[in-house]
Amino acid sequence: MVTKPRKTAVQGRLIGYARVSTDEQGTDPQLDELRAAGCETVLEEHASGADRTRPVLARLLREIRPGETLVVVRLDRLARSVSHLLAVIEQLETGGAHFRSLHDPIDTCTPQGMFSLQVLGAVAQLERALIAERTKAGLKAARSRGRIGGNPGLRAGDPDAIRKVRASRAAAHLDGVLADLGSWLPTIQRMRPDQPWGDVVRVLNRGNGATWTVERLRRTVRRLATEGMVDASLVERAPPQRGDDRLIRLVAGIKAAAPDRTLQQIAAQLESMHERTPRGGTRWHPSSVKHLLGRAERIGLAGATPVLAH
Repeated sequence: MVTKPRKTAVQGRLIGYARVSTDEQGTDPQLDELRAAGCETVLEEHASGADRTRPVLARLLREIRPGETLVVVRLDRLARSVSHLLAVIEQLETGGAHFRSLHDPIDTCTPQGMFSLQVLGAVAQLERALIAERTKAGLKAARSRGRIGGNPGLRAGDPDAIRKVRASRAAAHLDGVLADLGSWLPTIQRMRPDQPWGDVVRVLNRGNGATWTVERLRRTVRRLATEGMVDASLVERAPPQRGDDRLIRLVAGIKAAAPDRTLQQIAAQLESMHERTPRGGTRWHPSSVKHLLGRAERIGLAGATPVLAH
């Protein structure tokens, strides 16, 4: 969910996105509005709003540049749900791009638009909590009447029922992943595929209090790549790691995941992760972290600028 307002940025090129379902009329009305709003380029897509594989949108999200703004006529032309909308905007914001809806009060270049976006995110979070609460209450009431919860088809081992439940769980998992995308995807994009999955998981779990496993994270990123939401190179095999190179990238990844973290805090995290120092010791000092961050900055790793220890 987008929670931090950002300063108003200098607006660059406007890129329009128009979508209609296969049984709807053409995109002409949307094209007219988008061009009237100043969009230099307008991309058209014929797909259902519930379709998770929209190649035009996926390509647009990969190729949009910092400072550019994605513009739609209405929110329903872009996203199938609030969680999907927030995930798309998170992806745009991570890349330095912006979003605007002509018929809705959403414009990430303005404080008012960011406020409206935060309200949407809060509503989505409340909705998920209420659904969970109602589900628990329903199960409790059913048990009090002696009813056995669960899917009868699953209890009977029906293959069709099993397939439907698996598909539903996969869709729910993806929606949950999209709703929280901004908290972990930037770290993935900085560290992969240069670093092995194990190091990425350790940074995420220590830095954000998450509970990722290597297999679950790899499967999730592969799913996002299949949907066209992230670059497929993220799931490629990591190259062989030399000791120093691995430590440089690991420390840079920790710093990038939490830019406000001090050298002393990074050193403490490395100790808690049982990482050996470049000389093979177990005790990390801020000066060692600063040295590795300096080397990371020299080889062009983003977000590796050393900070003062305190």
